[in-house]
Amino acid sequence: METYLFTLRWIHFLAGVTWIGLLYYFNLVQTPFFAKAEAPVKNGMIQKLVPDALGWFRWGAMFTFLSGILMYMAKLHQLGGGSGFFNTSYGWAITTGGLLGTLMFLNVWLVIWPKQKIVIASTTQVAQGGQALPTAAAAGRRAALSSRTNFVFSIPMLFFMGAASHFTLFYDASEGCKWGIAFFLAVVIGALELNSLIGSQGPTKKPLDSVKGAITAGFALTAVLFILFKLLF
Repeated sequence: METYLFTLRWIHFLAGVTWIGLLYYFNLVQTPFFAKAEAPVKNGMIQKLVPDALGWFRWGAMFTFLSGILMYMAKLHQLGGGSGFFNTSYGWAITTGGLLGTLMFLNVWLVIWPKQKIVIASTTQVAQGGQALPTAAAAGRRAALSSRTNFVFSIPMLFFMGAASHFTLFYDASEGCKWGIAFFLAVVIGALELNSLIGSQGPTKKPLDSVKGAITAGFALTAVLFILFKLLF
């Protein structure tokens, strides 16, 4: 079991560094660059660089998710199933981080990659003398909102993943506390995810339109979730 868990953790680290590293590249480097780049440069990168980067990005997400799920199931078994697991600070911290990571994984495969394929196809079509796809602008906006939401989620996700083994969030977990934190986690995280999936403009989208706003939102979300744990346990 030790060898099995270590191997999974090693894969999780390697894939996670690839995935989150590219997530930060897209949000902190590429998106600001595209906002300033001339059209030929931007279009050339979309055709020749972005597809390869997205390939490493989505498969990094896949292997991070799969190795994480296998580790989670093993730990759940080791700690005596749901009753024992969810009485521990470790169980709740890793579940919170895992919930955020799972939503990020789903955003990659079900939103960002499908929408980016439309953007890439449209750019390639224009480069070959054709017309832009009419859905390309909306697809690009949806992909951008989901990517920035993943960036926001990554900050508390890494906090709670680290806290699972290295920081005790609470010492006693009553049934009321467990139901309370489950409810508030679902409401807060669900609202932010819906914000990225519904609509394209509005005040709740503004923090996602700048690097500074996304960083601030990520640390604010971490603080809110941490305070919820401290208040409810």
